Amino acid sequence: NLMDNYAVYFGHVLSNSFYPVLQRAIGVGSAFEGWSPREQDVVYQVLIPMTPPRGHSFHLELDSAEQRHVRNFRVRVQLECTCTEEQQQGENMLCFLHHPEEELRRNQDPSLLDTLCTDSYLDVQKTARWFYQLVRAVWPALPQSHNWHLMLLPSRRSCQFKVTSGRESFRIEMLFGVRRGDSDIFVSSQPREAHTQSTTWPETYAVAEAEFFQHIARQAPPDSLHLKCLQFFICLQLGFSFSAYAMKTIVMHLLNVVPVSQWHRRDLLQRLLDISYSLYLCVQGKHLNHFIVGNQWLPQDIRLPPDVQRGQTYNLFHLLAEESAAHSQAINEYWVL
Repeated sequence: NLMDNYAVYFGHVLSNSFYPVLQRAIGVGSAFEGWSPREQDVVYQVLIPMTPPRGHSFHLELDSAEQRHVRNFRVRVQLECTCTEEQQQGENMLCFLHHPEEELRRNQDPSLLDTLCTDSYLDVQKTARWFYQLVRAVWPALPQSHNWHLMLLPSRRSCQFKVTSGRESFRIEMLFGVRRGDSDIFVSSQPREAHTQSTTWPETYAVAEAEFFQHIARQAPPDSLHLKCLQFFICLQLGFSFSAYAMKTIVMHLLNVVPVSQWHRRDLLQRLLDISYSLYLCVQGKHLNHFIVGNQWLPQDIRLPPDVQRGQTYNLFHLLAEESAAHSQAINEYWVL
């Protein structure tokens, strides 16, 4: 597995460094949830959790200028005293807080504040450039490098690349983020808006959603068609203003209330009608609740911070409520669909 091999070598390269500690990648999005509409367009998205290196701590701060439909955070990096650790463990590390700057400059690598931060906050774009350097540097050591060709692709807030062998190719996007406590919610590099500041880390629910699909897969019968139903509507909405995420949200809501035993092949027509009617009600009512935020009926194995679980859900169709032209277009498109 390419990402597992990368994780091993990242660990070797970064051991004893003052860069973020990288955890094992988590597969998210359509490729890992099993509903990618077209095989040739598949992008394998992974989210790599980051934890602070020695002598540092991460503190998530909710952006006071947050938008109504997006929760943005900043990751403040703070230096921590390591004097006691040095004495107890005999580590060859100088405390960033209590050793003279000149001694630190001469005998120790710079702190994370001096490499990947802007004004004490972890910088997404600097972190993305660092990921590109890591991926390029580690590639020759991986077993895959003997038979595959690595091509780096441009991105400011993630690390994207393609690996090719003959006619076979895979496109991979490495997102990175910081976990909120011990939950399945992260703040990540993935932007939710066109212009996102480099120190802004939007809250992402991708891991929780992937966990929901895994929960359904563990319970579903072998011939369950829930992914085929979603795939059908994703392909159907191409060229229309309904987003793939909206269709996925509608199907997740249905999966949460319709027993998995009722997604057999014999139930296909009824489930497709259910999805279509749910879309109609949402468009007509100009309202589609987010699936994760404020949903207190999720499976127990999906871990949410209290403010996400009990928070006020937001409307994915808010634009339809705010703009009559958008609402009229959505109704017309629904009937064409």
